[in-house]
Amino acid sequence: MLNSGKRIDPAALNLKEQVVAINRVTKVVKGGKNLSFSALVVIGDPSAKVVGYGVGKAKEVPSAIRKGIEAAKKNLRKVHVLDTTIAHQVLGVFASSQVLLKPAAQGTGVIAGGAVRAVLTACGVPNVLTKSIGRRNPHNVVKATIVALESLRDRNAVAEMRGLAVEKL
Repeated sequence: MLNSGKRIDPAALNLKEQVVAINRVTKVVKGGKNLSFSALVVIGDPSAKVVGYGVGKAKEVPSAIRKGIEAAKKNLRKVHVLDTTIAHQVLGVFASSQVLLKPAAQGTGVIAGGAVRAVLTACGVPNVLTKSIGRRNPHNVVKATIVALESLRDRNAVAEMRGLAVEKL
């Protein structure tokens, strides 16, 4: 289910990146401790409604962020959203993290926590209400948010699935 369809070309998009989490990792070896950094990065084009995430690991923070951005460019996906909000309420689940997204009226803004806000602003949803349920691990919350956004359907897809005309919905 993840990343279905053809790849999206990152060169044609105006991508904005945001670092969600940076983690310092130590590996204990015979000679002492090896220090490295892990960075979780979300990128997206709000005008094209495209979003992706990536994880980069390196000895320095800037290199880890750069690697995370490159990984995210390989992991882009299109999201079906309306002009001002999402089409319907949806629950995204990844591991023990759950993210509930609800449509909001014009002028509400993005009511969300750190990781969820990063994903929603990257994909260009201007008005949405969210609730993070369960574990709040940034990696799993980002993945659950993207699962929720992927499960959004447009009217044409629902009409085709049900075998009805779009006007009958």
